[in-house]
Amino acid sequence: METLSKQPEISTMTDEEEEEMQHDMSKLRDQVKQISLSQKVTEVKMDGLKNGMEAKMDGREAKMDGIEEKLKGNMEYLKIDLTKLLQEMLTNGERVVKETRDEKKRNVSHYFIDSRVGLKTHHVPKIDMSKFDGKDPVTWILHMEQYFNLHNVQSTQKVRIETLYFEPNHFVWYQCLQSSF
Repeated sequence: METLSKQPEISTMTDEEEEEMQHDMSKLRDQVKQISLSQKVTEVKMDGLKNGMEAKMDGREAKMDGIEEKLKGNMEYLKIDLTKLLQEMLTNGERVVKETRDEKKRNVSHYFIDSRVGLKTHHVPKIDMSKFDGKDPVTWILHMEQYFNLHNVQSTQKVRIETLYFEPNHFVWYQCLQSSF
């Protein structure tokens, strides 16, 4: 078997057609170069924009960190001021005494009431104190003073609270003594 080999066809382009084709290919190469150059310029611009945005974001993050630190500092000052205000209110307010009676003892609940607002804001725990019956006054007074110191009771309120713990006869004596002045 014999194979026929085919010879390549020889181009029958004219010189003008070949020149035109060369010219078209040159134009295409120029266009490819322009597109490539344009892509590079766009990439550079995009990188610049990206870097600018990252710098702005870093600046904003730093600014937010600064604001956060300022807020923390302000919160500390507010806590201090609020604590001072509450301490001032405790020393300027009234203490209201509620009493419950039983045979030998009185349970007393103390509530802080701000005289300007009238809201209960501080609770002093109930105490279970024996009534003063005239026996062992030193121990009874020491117990009352310990309670007053523990709960920061104002001096002007101490006598009022103490009288709640008098036996009925002693309380009558106190009322008579107080009305004579």
